[in-house]
Amino acid sequence: MPHPTRRTALAALLSPLAGGALAQTWPAKPIRLVVGYAAGGATDVIARLVGQKLGEALGQTVVVENRAGANSNLGAEAVARAPADGHTLYMFTIANTINASLYDKLGYDPQKDFEPVGLIAKVPNILVVNPALPIRTVADYVKFAKDKPQGISFASSGSGSSIHLSGELFKSVAKLNMLHVPYRGSAPAITDLLGGQVQSMFDNAPSALPHVQGGKLRAVAITSPQRSPLLPEVPTLAESGYAGFDVQSWFGLAAPAGTPRAVIDRLNTELNKLVAMPEVARRLAEMGATPATGTPEQMRAFAAAEQRRWQAVVKQSGARAD
Repeated sequence: MPHPTRRTALAALLSPLAGGALAQTWPAKPIRLVVGYAAGGATDVIARLVGQKLGEALGQTVVVENRAGANSNLGAEAVARAPADGHTLYMFTIANTINASLYDKLGYDPQKDFEPVGLIAKVPNILVVNPALPIRTVADYVKFAKDKPQGISFASSGSGSSIHLSGELFKSVAKLNMLHVPYRGSAPAITDLLGGQVQSMFDNAPSALPHVQGGKLRAVAITSPQRSPLLPEVPTLAESGYAGFDVQSWFGLAAPAGTPRAVIDRLNTELNKLVAMPEVARRLAEMGATPATGTPEQMRAFAAAEQRRWQAVVKQSGARAD
């Protein structure tokens, strides 16, 4: 089988009629939607929501397949090597753009081995602290970090995660002494934050929200450009003196490189329709997510920009894969 990075070149040599014929008969069987994480997380929840509605629109079952491991790389590699016939799709996320710099070797190229279909949603991170600390604002957080010889500690779900790199980016722009404490997953990090073993965290909104709403953690700021309707009183970092600060986990749909354009266009049309459905928008809002629609070209440009952005942050932080 040709290496996936050569698929696009090979496809260009084939008759355009082949892609048109496939598009007319597609989908001819159930569609596999690969998620690079275990069941139950935000990526999996969004995939199942999209998969159900996409299957209804296409008249075929969409089967979500969880292939967890190596920060989603195992799932990405499997899709990069799958037949480019529109029957295998992938939940492409911010992790894939970060992994390009985080890992010395990847079994896939995030830009060359996938055909973007479109973005689905973005989820901000929330800067949360243990409520025992005298920190209520971003200014308080900065002062606390500068006043303490050891600075301030921040937990993450693992080295190189968006949670980790949110902290590294803020550490850089605010010029603070911040100690990164990596954990193997968000749950144990939150447990130690609640217990006071670590002082702060830039956690994903779906994970942090229940603890903030329950009064067990204090939300200091949100990392998106706009405030969250679920926490309207919590300011953004951008409005707290750090203009332009925008870090959000994001989720999109992609197919193996060489998938016929007609199939990509149909998928994009149906994806944009379902993301706009009131039921889907409501479910996303409950997770603190904002719908993000657009064209395949817009997703490709966005992912490329994200890859360049995180390459600089990873290099500066010295982060490497666990």
